[in-house]
Amino acid sequence: MTLEILVLYYSRDGATEALAREVCRGVDAVDGATARLRTVPDVSTVAEATADEVPADGPPYATPGDLAECGGLVLGSPTRFGNMAAALKYFLDGTAGEWLNGTLIGKPAGVFTSTGSLHGGQETTLLTMAVPLIHHGMLFVGVPYSESALSATRSGGTPYGASHVTWNRSPDELSDDEVALARALGGRVASVAMKLSDD
Repeated sequence: MTLEILVLYYSRDGATEALAREVCRGVDAVDGATARLRTVPDVSTVAEATADEVPADGPPYATPGDLAECGGLVLGSPTRFGNMAAALKYFLDGTAGEWLNGTLIGKPAGVFTSTGSLHGGQETTLLTMAVPLIHHGMLFVGVPYSESALSATRSGGTPYGASHVTWNRSPDELSDDEVALARALGGRVASVAMKLSDD
């Protein structure tokens, strides 16, 4: 039986999506685990606006069923003033039913983010994403310093989760260290999920 790890993200310009795809590669490298890539629609200031039911391209939108079916979750968002983007927060705010049912209790979770500058609020954004996951009873998984890229990186990467700094590069152009750390995060969440599923 294959254990699915939900990699759920929001991305506007492609940088967070690029990280999400590397997290998926890390998940898929763990025997018995496979990544399920999902996104969330934009939010609108116009109350009547609605998103298409299925995105025009890219992965499907996440549903509560994805949360129930996953063995673990890796959550990603660009930074918005040191916080997660509104679209991802909106999705999480709609998971009260899953919280009441204990859908995510005991499942491992990790987080990742992208910023335009080195001190753009990466660590606070990662922590804001961790808080609702901890409220859901999830087991938070970070990136330990045994990952050599964490000490070598000159761009993204934190012990709280994978990250990316765009600088003046193309938004989805990840450094080698950022790729390594995103894959390490996906692999760690998948490995923990596999161990927990054996209990």
